[in-house]
Amino acid sequence: MQRKKEKNLKPSMRENKRYILIEESGKEEVEKSILDYIGILGYSKASPIFARSNILAVNRKMLNEIRAALSLAGIKIKRVSGTIKGLR
Repeated sequence: MQRKKEKNLKPSMRENKRYILIEESGKEEVEKSILDYIGILGYSKASPIFARSNILAVNRKMLNEIRAALSLAGIKIKRVSGTIKGLR
């Protein structure tokens, strides 16, 4: 039985991500701060995903809102980059 190949998205259709290096804080704390300050709709637009334990991937268009939410919650942002490799 052959499987159908899934079509890849064109580069122009893909979501552009930015990676935020944060100081050690819990995943629940980060998610709660984002939900508290920008709400459920903002959370879904930002689509935050933890790429590593302290690296958060977010949508490029919502970067300023995420930075504001994290800083209001007292979570320190060390660096922001377009690639994970650029955070080193």
